[in-house]
Amino acid sequence: MPELRRDPVVGRWVIISTERAKRPDQFGQAAAQNEDLGEGEKCPFCEGNESMTPPEITAIRHRGTRPNAPGWEVRVIPSISPLLQIEGSLDRHGHGMYDLMYARGAHEIIVESPKHIKEADLSKEQAIKSFNMILDRVQDLEKDKDIKYVLVFKNYGEAAGGGHIKHARTQVIGTPVNLKRVKEELAGCRVYYGHRERCLFCDMVKQELKAGKRVMAETKHFVALAAFASRFPFETWIIPKQHSCDFYKMEREKVPDLAEIIMTLSARMRKVIGDFPFNFVLHTAPFRRDAGKRGYWETIEHDYHWHFELLPILTRVAGFEWGSGFYINPLPPEDACKSVTEAKI
Repeated sequence: MPELRRDPVVGRWVIISTERAKRPDQFGQAAAQNEDLGEGEKCPFCEGNESMTPPEITAIRHRGTRPNAPGWEVRVIPSISPLLQIEGSLDRHGHGMYDLMYARGAHEIIVESPKHIKEADLSKEQAIKSFNMILDRVQDLEKDKDIKYVLVFKNYGEAAGGGHIKHARTQVIGTPVNLKRVKEELAGCRVYYGHRERCLFCDMVKQELKAGKRVMAETKHFVALAAFASRFPFETWIIPKQHSCDFYKMEREKVPDLAEIIMTLSARMRKVIGDFPFNFVLHTAPFRRDAGKRGYWETIEHDYHWHFELLPILTRVAGFEWGSGFYINPLPPEDACKSVTEAKI
Protein backbone atom coordinates (compact mmCIF):
# COMPACT_ATOMS: atom_id res chain seq x y z
CA MET A 1 0.00 0.00 0.00
CA PRO A 2 1.31 3.53 -0.77
CA GLU A 3 2.55 5.50 2.22
CA LEU A 4 2.24 9.21 3.02
CA ARG A 5 5.26 10.74 4.73
CA ARG A 6 5.57 14.24 6.16
CA ASP A 7 8.77 16.26 5.81
CA PRO A 8 9.54 17.36 9.40
CA VAL A 9 11.23 20.58 8.22
CA VAL A 10 8.69 22.25 5.91
CA GLY A 11 5.61 20.10 6.59
CA ARG A 12 5.39 18.90 2.97
CA TRP A 13 3.73 15.52 2.41
CA VAL A 14 5.05 13.03 -0.14
CA ILE A 15 3.64 9.76 -1.46
CA ILE A 16 6.00 6.78 -1.32
CA SER A 17 4.27 4.89 -4.08
CA THR A 18 4.90 1.20 -3.47
CA GLU A 19 2.32 0.45 -6.20
CA ARG A 20 4.74 1.96 -8.72
CA ALA A 21 7.85 0.75 -6.94
CA LYS A 22 11.02 0.00 -8.86
CA ARG A 23 14.21 -1.71 -7.85
CA PRO A 24 17.05 0.77 -7.24
CA ASP A 25 19.05 -0.52 -10.22
CA GLN A 26 16.11 0.13 -12.58
CA PHE A 27 16.74 3.88 -12.46
CA GLY A 28 19.93 3.53 -14.49
CA GLN A 29 17.95 4.05 -17.70
CA ALA A 30 17.55 7.73 -16.71
CA ALA A 31 21.30 8.23 -16.75
CA ALA A 32 22.77 11.54 -17.84
CA GLN A 33 23.14 11.73 -21.60
CA ASN A 34 26.64 11.04 -22.86
CA GLU A 35 26.69 13.76 -25.51
CA ASP A 36 29.27 16.45 -24.88
CA LEU A 37 31.00 18.79 -27.32
CA GLY A 38 29.98 18.65 -30.96
CA GLU A 39 32.48 18.29 -33.75
CA GLY A 40 34.69 21.37 -33.85
CA GLU A 41 33.05 22.85 -30.74
CA LYS A 42 35.32 24.32 -28.08
CA CYS A 43 34.59 24.26 -24.36
CA PRO A 44 34.66 27.80 -22.95
CA PHE A 45 35.63 26.44 -19.53
CA CYS A 46 38.82 24.66 -20.62
CA GLU A 47 42.30 26.05 -20.04
CA GLY A 48 43.45 27.89 -23.15
CA ASN A 49 39.95 29.13 -24.01
CA GLU A 50 39.85 31.98 -21.47
CA SER A 51 38.97 34.49 -24.20
CA MET A 52 35.61 32.72 -24.66
CA THR A 53 34.40 33.81 -21.21
CA PRO A 54 33.97 37.17 -19.48
CA PRO A 55 37.10 38.33 -17.58
CA GLU A 56 37.71 36.25 -14.46
CA ILE A 57 36.73 37.50 -11.01
CA THR A 58 39.40 35.51 -9.21
CA ALA A 59 41.30 32.25 -9.59
CA ILE A 60 43.67 29.84 -7.90
CA ARG A 61 46.72 30.20 -10.14
CA HIS A 62 50.24 28.92 -10.51
CA ARG A 63 52.81 31.45 -9.42
CA GLY A 64 53.77 33.89 -12.17
CA THR A 65 50.70 33.37 -14.38
CA ARG A 66 48.46 36.29 -15.29
CA PRO A 67 44.65 36.65 -15.15
CA ASN A 68 42.55 35.43 -18.10
CA ALA A 69 45.36 33.20 -19.34
CA PRO A 70 46.40 29.57 -18.82
CA GLY A 71 47.97 28.52 -15.54
CA TRP A 72 44.92 28.28 -13.25
CA GLU A 73 43.53 25.44 -11.13
CA VAL A 74 40.11 26.84 -10.17
CA ARG A 75 38.67 29.85 -11.98
CA VAL A 76 35.70 32.10 -11.17
CA ILE A 77 33.96 33.99 -13.97
CA PRO A 78 30.70 35.91 -14.33
CA SER A 79 27.96 33.86 -15.97
CA ILE A 80 27.78 34.35 -19.72
CA SER A 81 23.99 34.72 -19.38
CA PRO A 82 23.51 36.05 -15.83
CA LEU A 83 20.16 35.89 -14.06
CA LEU A 84 21.21 38.88 -11.93
CA GLN A 85 23.84 41.55 -12.53
CA ILE A 86 26.25 43.17 -10.11
CA GLU A 87 25.92 46.66 -11.60
CA GLY A 88 23.28 49.26 -10.73
CA SER A 89 20.90 49.67 -7.81
CA LEU A 90 17.78 47.82 -6.69
CA ASP A 91 15.35 50.75 -7.05
CA ARG A 92 12.49 48.86 -5.42
CA HIS A 93 9.18 50.50 -6.22
CA GLY A 94 5.50 49.83 -6.58
CA HIS A 95 3.37 49.57 -9.71
CA GLY A 96 -0.15 49.65 -8.38
CA MET A 97 -0.50 46.52 -6.24
CA TYR A 98 2.70 44.99 -7.65
CA ASP A 99 6.30 45.27 -6.40
CA LEU A 100 9.25 45.68 -8.74
CA MET A 101 13.01 46.02 -8.43
CA TYR A 102 15.95 45.70 -10.76
CA ALA A 103 17.59 42.27 -10.98
CA ARG A 104 20.72 43.32 -9.12
CA GLY A 105 22.82 40.63 -7.52
CA ALA A 106 25.56 38.27 -8.65
CA HIS A 107 25.78 35.22 -10.89
CA GLU A 108 29.16 33.50 -10.97
CA ILE A 109 30.52 30.24 -12.34
CA ILE A 110 33.24 28.38 -10.44
CA VAL A 111 35.13 26.29 -13.00
CA GLU A 112 36.51 23.42 -10.96
CA SER A 113 39.24 22.14 -13.24
CA PRO A 114 41.27 23.45 -16.19
CA LYS A 115 40.83 20.03 -17.82
CA HIS A 116 37.66 19.00 -19.64
CA ILE A 117 36.38 16.57 -17.01
CA LYS A 118 32.94 15.94 -15.55
CA GLU A 119 31.96 15.89 -11.89
CA ALA A 120 32.72 12.19 -11.43
CA ASP A 121 36.32 12.62 -12.56
CA LEU A 122 37.33 15.38 -10.14
CA SER A 123 40.14 14.37 -7.81
CA LYS A 124 39.68 14.88 -4.09
CA GLU A 125 42.44 17.49 -4.15
CA GLN A 126 40.63 19.43 -6.86
CA ALA A 127 37.28 19.13 -5.05
CA ILE A 128 38.86 20.56 -1.89
CA LYS A 129 40.15 23.56 -3.86
CA SER A 130 36.69 24.04 -5.33
CA PHE A 131 34.96 24.03 -1.93
CA ASN A 132 37.52 26.47 -0.56
CA MET A 133 36.78 28.76 -3.49
CA ILE A 134 33.03 28.47 -2.83
CA LEU A 135 33.65 29.59 0.75
CA ASP A 136 35.75 32.50 -0.53
CA ARG A 137 33.03 33.65 -2.91
CA VAL A 138 30.20 33.48 -0.34
CA GLN A 139 32.34 35.40 2.15
CA ASP A 140 33.10 38.03 -0.48
CA LEU A 141 29.47 38.43 -1.59
CA GLU A 142 28.42 38.85 2.05
CA LYS A 143 30.16 42.25 1.90
CA ASP A 144 27.65 43.49 -0.71
CA LYS A 145 24.86 45.09 1.34
CA ASP A 146 22.27 44.56 -1.42
CA ILE A 147 22.75 40.77 -1.39
CA LYS A 148 20.60 39.00 1.20
CA TYR A 149 21.22 35.39 0.23
CA VAL A 150 23.73 33.34 -1.75
CA LEU A 151 22.58 30.13 -3.42
CA VAL A 152 25.28 27.60 -4.35
CA PHE A 153 24.25 24.83 -6.73
CA LYS A 154 25.23 22.41 -9.48
CA ASN A 155 23.16 21.31 -12.47
CA TYR A 156 24.55 18.12 -14.01
CA GLY A 157 23.12 16.59 -17.17
CA GLU A 158 20.62 18.07 -19.60
CA ALA A 159 17.63 16.69 -17.64
CA ALA A 160 18.86 18.75 -14.66
CA GLY A 161 19.40 21.95 -16.65
CA GLY A 162 23.14 21.48 -16.96
CA GLY A 163 23.36 21.74 -20.74
CA HIS A 164 25.41 19.42 -22.89
CA ILE A 165 28.90 20.61 -21.88
CA LYS A 166 30.18 18.25 -19.21
CA HIS A 167 32.86 20.39 -17.61
CA ALA A 168 32.82 20.33 -13.79
CA ARG A 169 31.49 23.63 -12.47
CA THR A 170 29.39 25.16 -9.70
CA GLN A 171 27.12 28.19 -9.88
CA VAL A 172 26.89 30.89 -7.21
CA ILE A 173 23.99 33.35 -7.27
CA GLY A 174 23.61 36.23 -4.84
CA THR A 175 20.02 37.49 -4.61
CA PRO A 176 18.56 40.75 -3.23
CA VAL A 177 15.70 38.82 -1.58
CA ASN A 178 15.52 35.76 0.66
CA LEU A 179 14.44 32.54 -1.04
CA LYS A 180 10.99 31.05 -0.55
CA ARG A 181 12.23 27.48 -0.04
CA VAL A 182 14.74 28.59 2.58
CA LYS A 183 12.08 30.72 4.31
CA GLU A 184 9.91 27.59 4.60
CA GLU A 185 12.78 25.72 6.24
CA LEU A 186 13.51 28.62 8.57
CA ALA A 187 9.87 28.75 9.64
CA GLY A 188 9.69 24.99 10.25
CA CYS A 189 12.92 24.96 12.25
CA ARG A 190 11.77 27.91 14.34
CA VAL A 191 8.48 26.19 15.23
CA TYR A 192 10.31 23.00 16.22
CA TYR A 193 12.78 24.96 18.35
CA GLY A 194 9.91 26.83 19.98
CA HIS A 195 8.37 23.54 21.14
CA ARG A 196 11.53 21.65 22.11
CA GLU A 197 14.32 24.22 22.45
CA ARG A 198 16.46 21.99 20.23
CA CYS A 199 17.57 22.16 16.60
CA LEU A 200 15.41 20.00 14.32
CA PHE A 201 18.38 18.96 12.17
CA CYS A 202 20.51 18.08 15.19
CA ASP A 203 17.71 15.84 16.45
CA MET A 204 17.35 14.32 12.98
CA VAL A 205 21.06 13.51 12.78
CA LYS A 206 21.05 11.88 16.23
CA GLN A 207 17.96 9.79 15.49
CA GLU A 208 19.10 8.68 12.04
CA LEU A 209 22.59 7.73 13.23
CA LYS A 210 21.03 5.65 15.99
CA ALA A 211 18.53 3.94 13.66
CA GLY A 212 20.97 3.49 10.76
CA LYS A 213 18.30 2.69 8.14
CA ARG A 214 18.79 5.87 6.10
CA VAL A 215 22.48 6.64 6.66
CA MET A 216 24.03 6.73 3.17
CA ALA A 217 27.55 7.69 4.29
CA GLU A 218 29.31 9.10 7.33
CA THR A 219 32.59 10.85 8.07
CA LYS A 220 34.00 12.53 11.16
CA HIS A 221 32.18 15.83 10.58
CA PHE A 222 29.30 15.00 8.21
CA VAL A 223 26.53 12.51 7.61
CA ALA A 224 24.62 11.81 4.37
CA LEU A 225 20.99 10.79 4.93
CA ALA A 226 18.37 9.41 2.59
CA ALA A 227 15.60 11.93 3.24
CA PHE A 228 12.75 10.36 5.23
CA ALA A 229 10.09 12.11 3.11
CA SER A 230 12.15 12.08 -0.07
CA ARG A 231 10.59 13.81 -3.07
CA PHE A 232 12.75 11.93 -5.56
CA PRO A 233 14.45 8.52 -5.71
CA PHE A 234 17.86 8.67 -3.98
CA GLU A 235 17.30 12.20 -2.61
CA THR A 236 20.06 12.71 -0.04
CA TRP A 237 20.89 15.43 2.49
CA ILE A 238 24.49 16.05 3.57
CA ILE A 239 24.42 17.57 7.07
CA PRO A 240 27.22 18.73 9.38
CA LYS A 241 27.16 16.85 12.68
CA GLN A 242 28.10 19.96 14.64
CA HIS A 243 25.39 22.61 14.80
CA SER A 244 25.92 25.59 12.52
CA CYS A 245 23.51 27.82 10.62
CA ASP A 246 26.08 29.50 8.33
CA PHE A 247 27.94 27.49 5.69
CA TYR A 248 30.36 30.32 4.96
CA LYS A 249 31.63 30.23 8.56
CA MET A 250 32.69 26.57 8.30
CA GLU A 251 36.22 25.88 9.53
CA ARG A 252 38.56 25.25 6.61
CA GLU A 253 39.96 22.10 8.23
CA LYS A 254 36.54 20.47 7.67
CA VAL A 255 36.59 21.04 3.91
CA PRO A 256 38.50 17.80 3.09
CA ASP A 257 35.92 15.87 5.11
CA LEU A 258 33.07 17.49 3.18
CA ALA A 259 34.74 16.66 -0.13
CA GLU A 260 35.28 13.07 1.05
CA ILE A 261 31.66 12.35 1.96
CA ILE A 262 30.28 13.90 -1.23
CA MET A 263 32.73 12.03 -3.46
CA THR A 264 32.11 8.72 -1.64
CA LEU A 265 28.34 9.14 -1.84
CA SER A 266 28.44 10.06 -5.54
CA ALA A 267 30.71 7.13 -6.43
CA ARG A 268 28.43 4.65 -4.66
CA MET A 269 25.32 6.06 -6.31
CA ARG A 270 26.91 5.82 -9.76
CA LYS A 271 27.60 2.14 -9.10
CA VAL A 272 23.85 1.66 -8.67
CA ILE A 273 22.28 4.04 -11.23
CA GLY A 274 25.11 5.00 -13.57
CA ASP A 275 26.03 8.54 -14.64
CA PHE A 276 22.84 10.16 -13.36
CA PRO A 277 21.60 13.75 -13.87
CA PHE A 278 21.22 15.72 -10.66
CA ASN A 279 20.81 19.06 -8.95
CA PHE A 280 22.97 19.78 -5.92
CA VAL A 281 21.99 22.76 -3.75
CA LEU A 282 23.18 24.42 -0.56
CA HIS A 283 20.65 25.69 1.97
CA THR A 284 22.19 28.01 4.53
CA ALA A 285 20.99 30.88 6.69
CA PRO A 286 20.48 34.29 5.05
CA PHE A 287 22.92 37.08 5.84
CA ARG A 288 21.90 38.82 9.04
CA ARG A 289 22.96 42.45 8.89
CA ASP A 290 19.78 43.67 10.62
CA ALA A 291 20.56 41.95 13.89
CA GLY A 292 17.71 43.64 15.74
CA LYS A 293 15.10 42.51 13.22
CA ARG A 294 12.36 40.30 14.58
CA GLY A 295 10.84 37.23 12.95
CA TYR A 296 13.07 34.31 12.06
CA TRP A 297 16.16 36.42 12.86
CA GLU A 298 15.53 35.98 16.59
CA THR A 299 16.59 32.35 17.08
CA ILE A 300 18.21 31.48 13.76
CA GLU A 301 21.66 30.91 15.31
CA HIS A 302 20.14 28.14 17.44
CA ASP A 303 17.35 26.63 15.34
CA TYR A 304 18.64 26.52 11.74
CA HIS A 305 21.24 24.10 10.38
CA TRP A 306 22.90 24.45 6.98
CA HIS A 307 23.00 21.43 4.66
CA PHE A 308 23.40 20.29 1.06
CA GLU A 309 20.63 18.51 -0.84
CA LEU A 310 21.47 16.06 -3.65
CA LEU A 311 18.47 15.66 -5.94
CA PRO A 312 18.85 13.01 -8.69
CA ILE A 313 16.58 13.68 -11.67
CA LEU A 314 15.27 10.18 -12.33
CA THR A 315 11.51 10.78 -12.50
CA ARG A 316 9.29 13.51 -13.93
CA VAL A 317 7.16 15.99 -12.02
CA ALA A 318 3.72 16.04 -13.66
CA GLY A 319 0.27 17.54 -13.23
CA PHE A 320 -0.62 15.92 -9.92
CA GLU A 321 2.58 17.18 -8.29
CA TRP A 322 2.26 20.72 -9.66
CA GLY A 323 -1.43 20.92 -8.81
CA SER A 324 -1.32 19.35 -5.35
CA GLY A 325 2.10 20.12 -3.94
CA PHE A 326 2.55 16.37 -3.28
CA TYR A 327 5.55 14.60 -4.74
CA ILE A 328 5.36 10.94 -5.81
CA ASN A 329 8.45 8.86 -5.13
CA PRO A 330 8.43 5.27 -6.45
CA LEU A 331 11.44 4.21 -4.35
CA PRO A 332 11.35 4.04 -0.53
CA PRO A 333 14.41 5.86 0.85
CA GLU A 334 15.33 2.81 2.94
CA ASP A 335 15.66 0.74 -0.24
CA ALA A 336 17.72 3.46 -1.90
CA CYS A 337 20.00 3.64 1.14
CA LYS A 338 20.51 -0.13 1.28
CA SER A 339 21.50 -0.31 -2.39
CA VAL A 340 23.96 2.59 -2.10
CA THR A 341 25.65 1.48 1.13
CA GLU A 342 26.12 -2.03 -0.28
CA ALA A 343 27.71 -0.72 -3.48
CA LYS A 344 31.44 -1.42 -3.66
CA ILE A 345 33.72 1.33 -4.99
